[in-house]
Amino acid sequence: MWAASCLASCCAACACEACRSVVGGISRRSSRIAYCGLFAFSLIVSWILREVAAPLMEKLPWINHFHRTPDREWFETDAVLRVSLGNFLFFTILALMMVGIKDQKDPRDRLHHGGWMAKIVCWFVLVILMFFVPNGLVSFYETISKFGSGLFLLVQVVLLLDFVHGWNDSWVSKDEQFWYVALFIVSLVCYVATFSFTGLLFHWFTPSGHDCGLNTFFIVLTLILVFVFAVVALHPKVNGSLLPASVLSLYCAYLCYSGLSSEPRDYECNGLHNHSEAVSTGSLTLGLLTTVLSVIYSAVRAGSSTTVLSPPSSPRAGAEKPLLPFDTVEQQEDRKNDEAKPVSYSYSFFYLIFSLASMYAAMLLTGWSTSVGESGKLVDVGWSSVWVRIVTQWATAALYIWSLIAPILFPDREF
Repeated sequence: MWAASCLASCCAACACEACRSVVGGISRRSSRIAYCGLFAFSLIVSWILREVAAPLMEKLPWINHFHRTPDREWFETDAVLRVSLGNFLFFTILALMMVGIKDQKDPRDRLHHGGWMAKIVCWFVLVILMFFVPNGLVSFYETISKFGSGLFLLVQVVLLLDFVHGWNDSWVSKDEQFWYVALFIVSLVCYVATFSFTGLLFHWFTPSGHDCGLNTFFIVLTLILVFVFAVVALHPKVNGSLLPASVLSLYCAYLCYSGLSSEPRDYECNGLHNHSEAVSTGSLTLGLLTTVLSVIYSAVRAGSSTTVLSPPSSPRAGAEKPLLPFDTVEQQEDRKNDEAKPVSYSYSFFYLIFSLASMYAAMLLTGWSTSVGESGKLVDVGWSSVWVRIVTQWATAALYIWSLIAPILFPDREF
């Protein structure tokens, strides 16, 4: 017994020392990836509790205070939502704390990049505390998570728009025939993929012998949007390019597929999944992996975006440097050392991405909380998921068209 106690103490000490070493090794440049790692860890915790926590939660009187005990699937969904709520509060609190940071001399800048041991402890405490809050609060969070998930998808759209415009400007600025040919080839490939993918959508989601008017409407509208993108981009007054139009067209086709594939398994027009089982572990893994990659992409873009995420004082946002031609070289060097270096991206927006992603991941793991009554193993299935994807597609189209015509409507403003 004494030996076992000593062994346990040694293991705990080694684990703490290992955690301290890992946390201490997080540098300023790797802090964003560390946040992504913490978010990925929260998804793993949610997934594990979804599978094993239901029997324990059934015994907690402040959770299971019903006259009739709900099905096991209800407790699985509740466990995921409580972990997600803790994750959401953790990143939202950080987002509020980081509002208004302009330069690296702000003490909060050190908190953003350091203090990892304290932040990890706070995250654990918040997640554990969420298992003591009333069910009504969790139900409210479940409701607003559907809207937060849609906002997360819109954030991805904004980042995609920023990326494709930067990509196009980078190649055009080279002003060489090779890069113009490359732009044309990439655009052509995207359009071929878009129309081929749309043909598959007609084959999968409008089976013969069934009245699938809604699915047909979604697919035809996608083709109309593709045509509108090209027409507006090539208009002489717009001075646009086919590359952003083709990439956004392919993304809209993907959103249409994502929405239609989320239709209920027993829906007669869902020809892709109506003969399959509830869901496979591979589908869940793919969905979670996609979410993590989306968050990692957002976090990386937060440090390189030139329009959306950079504060006005950031060098990436085009801040002007003071010109002091009357100063001596030594005076300029002293002032340069005294001046605070501006931050390169908005910390608050960076954390907001993780807050919204927490909501989206919860909806993904719980099947948008609409399929629990059918089967707790359904993931990302239900009409809520369908409409979130379709509305996101419409918002994508609106944002892209607005980005093209806004400079024409308001020539005196910068976009």
